[in-house]
Amino acid sequence: MEKDELTYTVIGCAMAVYNKIGNGFQEVIYQRCLAIELGKTKLDFAREIEHPIFYDDIEVGTRRADFIIDGKLVVELKAIINLEDVHLAQAKNYLVAYQFQKGLLINFGATSLQYKLVFNNNSRYNVTL
Repeated sequence: MEKDELTYTVIGCAMAVYNKIGNGFQEVIYQRCLAIELGKTKLDFAREIEHPIFYDDIEVGTRRADFIIDGKLVVELKAIINLEDVHLAQAKNYLVAYQFQKGLLINFGATSLQYKLVFNNNSRYNVTL
């Protein structure tokens, strides 16, 4: 399997944020700081892009991912003590809703930066860190 430069770059930006300000802030602060770090890269990204959610072809609401990177990576941020299965499920649901193959779940709230690479179960791609 090939290493994925896109996720490495995003994780590197998250590490830079964590190393500068540590844990203890609200999620929105980390989102703003990560946007600054991502802006220093050549990555194309957007914050809080809404996407409709459908049930039986009927729109039932919208979801808003924290970041969409290069039109193919969903990044969900947390600022909590520890990641739990419910947070992983949320990140996977974003992948299904946006029809992306992979995403990153990043937690700034723990005593060290936590991140998980998540995959759409319908994906045929494998990426390792």
